Amino acid sequence: MITLLRRVAAVCALSAVLAACGTGRPPRAAPPASAPPSRPPTLVPGPAGLTPVFEHGPRTRGRTVALTFDADMTAGQGARAAAGERFDHPRLISTLRALKVPATVFMTGRWAEQYPDQARSIGRDPLFEVANHSYSHYAYTRDCYGLPTVPEGRMRSDVERAYAAFRKAGVTDPMPYFRFPGGCYDRRALKALTPAGVTAVQWDVVGGDAFESDPDVVARQVLDGVRPGSVVVLHCTRSAAPATERAVRAIVPELRREGFRFVKVSELIAAADSGARTRPAGR
Repeated sequence: MITLLRRVAAVCALSAVLAACGTGRPPRAAPPASAPPSRPPTLVPGPAGLTPVFEHGPRTRGRTVALTFDADMTAGQGARAAAGERFDHPRLISTLRALKVPATVFMTGRWAEQYPDQARSIGRDPLFEVANHSYSHYAYTRDCYGLPTVPEGRMRSDVERAYAAFRKAGVTDPMPYFRFPGGCYDRRALKALTPAGVTAVQWDVVGGDAFESDPDVVARQVLDGVRPGSVVVLHCTRSAAPATERAVRAIVPELRREGFRFVKVSELIAAADSGARTRPAGR
């Protein structure tokens, strides 16, 4: 009897593939280990560890183009928004969705605070990615289109304040990309932002939609300027860029007809090589 029990125990030990000896039920498979989330692509810091600057993607890796939209709003424009001025542009976002156009939205923190539902909706839509455009659209250099300036000692905290506003609005994964208000930067600003770990994103095609009422003018300027790997700068504010949505409806089908594929900035940065330019300093 003892020998028989030992044999039964041995069979059970060798049948580890069964959930229980004699039941015939296989064990539950262990859940697959979850892969660590991939980090968004960024550029390495430039000389002297300065914040890297990205202007466009490779020119020789297919006909790709990134449409980017600045959602601008300053701290001082809250009263104007309360009085009815619209700094958002939901119809533009709806058009991008209808046309299935991926895009990168550079948001100010103040915009996210004013329109948290829209910020969250954009940030959670896989068609889009949200990037940083400062907290209140104050310039990081002097003499930048008349914008108020951020003191050097507060530049990093200004960027971090914008990210905090995104998270509060429900944007869980904003990208580590930063666009200088007005596109104005210098070596001092690049050095101040190095600890923030962002890649500064400029552009090589200016849409010219700011305060332009004719969509044909905007569309023609974009279509004439786009090259493979281009980053196009446009705006996502009805009051400051009233013609943008209509221009996009003309731009998108024409570029597709020419064989262009729309991508987000992150895809261009990931593909960046010797064909992508970085400028470590200057304007």
